[in-house]
Amino acid sequence: MTTIGLIRHGITEWNSLGKAQGVSDIPLNEIGRKQATNIGDRLSLEEQWDMIITSDLSRAFETAKIIGSKIGLPISHIDERVREINCGEIEGTTEEQRVKQWGREWRNLELGMENFEDVSNRGIDFLKDIVCTYKGKRILVVSHGALIGLTLQKLLPQKFQQTYIDNTSITILSNIEDKWDCSLYNCTRHLNLIPSKGALI
Repeated sequence: MTTIGLIRHGITEWNSLGKAQGVSDIPLNEIGRKQATNIGDRLSLEEQWDMIITSDLSRAFETAKIIGSKIGLPISHIDERVREINCGEIEGTTEEQRVKQWGREWRNLELGMENFEDVSNRGIDFLKDIVCTYKGKRILVVSHGALIGLTLQKLLPQKFQQTYIDNTSITILSNIEDKWDCSLYNCTRHLNLIPSKGALI
């Protein structure tokens, strides 16, 4: 069995302000670093993991580094396939600003945003590659809300018709003989003392 723990990065200032981040390289804020510390502490007390893979964006990389320091693992490698959806022209804007600039139907406009299907396809491609390359291992993957959510919807469509992924939540997937199962979804019990509210992307 290959086990993959999908973790969303800690919260950033743009998350707190409700701004779409996409591929803008926004760092963790202090709450985000505390969240990363908390999940690192949690993982250090649970089952052991073999490696950490992270998105190349700094908010994910720093989250992975903090977790790694708690569980005694270096980052194995960076993979751009698990970076966040490219939000095009809406990056750095709030919903209110988008409605003001483009109207309530802004989602129907061509604003340079990456296609959801393309995002889920690269997520699936990554997962299949990991299972093939690291068969039988336990791998933590630090990524982003939209990437994780869209990948889950594509991977297990009957289970995940809709998704919401909280900052530093962990979702655990297992693969046995090319069949996928999700034993834990969007779990944030390590954050019970930390307020966490932010935009999905």
